[in-house]
Amino acid sequence: MERLWTKSFILMTLGTLFLFIGFYMLYPTLPLFITEIGGNESQVGLAMGTFMLSAVFIRPFIGGLLDRFGRRPFIVWGLLFFALFMYLYEWAAGIVVLLGLRVLHGMSWGVTTTSMTTAITDMIPSTRRGEGLGWSGMAMTLAMAVGPMFGIWVAENQSFQTLFIISAVLSAGALILTFGAKMPFQPKAGSRRIGIFEKSVLPVTVSVFFLFIAYGGITTFVPLFAHSIHVNSGMFFLVYAATLILIRPFAGKLSDVKGETFVIVPSLIITILALITLSLATGLVGVLISAILYGIGFGSAQPALQAATLRLVHPDRMGVANASFSTAIDLGIGLGAIVLGWVSQFWSYQVLFTVSAISVACSLLLFSFFVIRLLKNKESTNLKTETLSS
Repeated sequence: MERLWTKSFILMTLGTLFLFIGFYMLYPTLPLFITEIGGNESQVGLAMGTFMLSAVFIRPFIGGLLDRFGRRPFIVWGLLFFALFMYLYEWAAGIVVLLGLRVLHGMSWGVTTTSMTTAITDMIPSTRRGEGLGWSGMAMTLAMAVGPMFGIWVAENQSFQTLFIISAVLSAGALILTFGAKMPFQPKAGSRRIGIFEKSVLPVTVSVFFLFIAYGGITTFVPLFAHSIHVNSGMFFLVYAATLILIRPFAGKLSDVKGETFVIVPSLIITILALITLSLATGLVGVLISAILYGIGFGSAQPALQAATLRLVHPDRMGVANASFSTAIDLGIGLGAIVLGWVSQFWSYQVLFTVSAISVACSLLLFSFFVIRLLKNKESTNLKTETLSS
């Protein structure tokens, strides 16, 4: 069996952990900072959305450039600018300056995350891709559990200035860690057309988009829903993160042995059940059962879908494929939060989570009718190629 836990893979995964802790420290605290400098609720939403849309805009272009010029230059410059813009929040004296900074920060986020994810993908043996993506994704899960709590503590007990400095230092620490990693991908000599989208993975990315519409609803509205039924929303996210940590390595290995379809189809069904359970919850027990089911379902489906995406492309196109995958995630989260916000405003949280379940059902149908066939055709093509070469 090919080796997964190389020095480069460990350093890049730790770098991802540092980067995402810094990012998630800002996630729950930036709205408080915006109101402190005179912003209102609509400006809070605009500032948060601007960041995501900037990342969506830049990702497709970065994906093609990664395949043309390699990963390291974009990792280095992306992390440098991400750390710099994080520090500059301290000097944002008004909402207009802050919005401009959010645009630049979002673009640096798109560059950094796309290039680091692609570099980690290069380091994972193709026979252990599901397992490797499960473990590297664990860094983001841990950051999601630790970052918000740490960020709120720093903002409440120290200052926003200290918060921005710590986040910038963590980003710089991620950069230092990446210097010790070897980048296996080497761009081929000669000029090539720079692609901004990989058509072969379109069915997968559309399936991912519908899955992450529901994720946008979970991250945005579970705190408000939990408050409405007198439950601490932190319990949902804590149980969800713990379940994710337990399930991802197991699901990743299962994906490598049995194939992505074997994992994705039941995982999406479990995710639907989790959202239906949440829509029916009236207290802590229902919320926790939903968190466990969502951790199992979503936690298993996301890395398997990424592995399926990469299986469908040539190794020289992994940068574009990863960018397409990440763009689908960003669009799903951003549009999901907006659309489901309208649903909650005009109907109820119960209807919101039901609509989220329908969105995941659309993801399941798309995967079942389109992606499974593509994966089978790809596997058949690979077998023919191996037979001819031998």
